[in-house]
Amino acid sequence: AGATGLLLADAALARALGWRHLLPLLAIGMKQRDLRKRGDDLRLACHHALSASALDAVRLAADLARRGARLQEVAPKLRAKGASGAIDMFLTRDAIAPAALPLPDRAARRLCDRLVALGAVRELTGRDSFRLYGV
Repeated sequence: AGATGLLLADAALARALGWRHLLPLLAIGMKQRDLRKRGDDLRLACHHALSASALDAVRLAADLARRGARLQEVAPKLRAKGASGAIDMFLTRDAIAPAALPLPDRAARRLCDRLVALGAVRELTGRDSFRLYGV
């Protein structure tokens, strides 16, 4: 019930602020013990959760913007024919498997390795096979 309530509270907050997307600010910032509070104590816990979560969200957005700019910066250095389509996919998705890129398998793996070497994307899984890459 607590998770559902926090999700609905985040939805109400997003709607009140006119946002098109839901950000789980309360759901991330509230602790289990905060949910047992009532009245002014609950209100204060919500304010603390929102301010801490919003600060984390701004930091994450700044980091993603910087990483996206780096990816666009190295894009002209790529010679693969489907590199522009791959760059678009990296910028619009959370994680990409090389097999999903619009390139042959070997070329996609080499492109991902090159982007990692240039510092434009990160390998997210830490595995030797079935890797996922993302900004």
